[in-house]
Amino acid sequence: MDTEGGEERGLEVVGIIGAGRVGRVLARLARSAGHEVLIAGSSDPGRIAATIAAVAPGAVPVDALTVARDADVVILALPLPQHRTLPAEALRGKVVIDAMNYWWEADGLHTGFADLRTTTSETVQRALPGARVVKAFNHIGYQDLADEARPPGAANRKAIAVAGDDHHAVAAVMRLVDDLGFDPVIAGDLAAGIMLEPGAEAFGADVDAQELQAMLDRFPTSQRGIQVARARADARADGSANGDAAPR
Repeated sequence: MDTEGGEERGLEVVGIIGAGRVGRVLARLARSAGHEVLIAGSSDPGRIAATIAAVAPGAVPVDALTVARDADVVILALPLPQHRTLPAEALRGKVVIDAMNYWWEADGLHTGFADLRTTTSETVQRALPGARVVKAFNHIGYQDLADEARPPGAANRKAIAVAGDDHHAVAAVMRLVDDLGFDPVIAGDLAAGIMLEPGAEAFGADVDAQELQAMLDRFPTSQRGIQVARARADARADGSANGDAAPR
């Protein structure tokens, strides 16, 4: 992505890989905000053309490689295990928003996705070297996404948390969150995305920015937060004993 003076020049073309309920809602919100939208499903783009035309007029069905190549930002809204099928080389340098979650009932048991020493977004980042992965849009339900978008300054505007390691990418995603109708809240680095995953209080939250921030602040003392802290402390201890760096 082109930058100028270290700042993002904008995420004008929004790409979405995944044409399920979340992907379709995000496509509609992005179109309503004036963005060009490219969206890819799991098969021939022609098979989703009628559906996309009905729910997000103006969004263009394409294949995943075209999304990765031509979009300024790429939102991943597909089943988490399918991140391994993404065109990693085409995503180098791109802002990639991970809106995915691990559902063992649907995805099958994957010990790596359930490992509290790391996060699913960090797993995605490792699979997409050079991409600038940011966690967002995963902790709020698709129906709330569809119903709760509001213009800036509106009363009772709901919030979406953002986590990432690349400060410029995080700032750009926060602007996109605002464009799509929600108040952005910084959760922290990509490792802090654990606070947005299933099992955390913020997961499923349909609340304003103040309450979402309070949920994030409470995480370290929550049962889930204590479990995460213990797992990561044990990993650091094992890493020190073995002379290796343990996963965060």
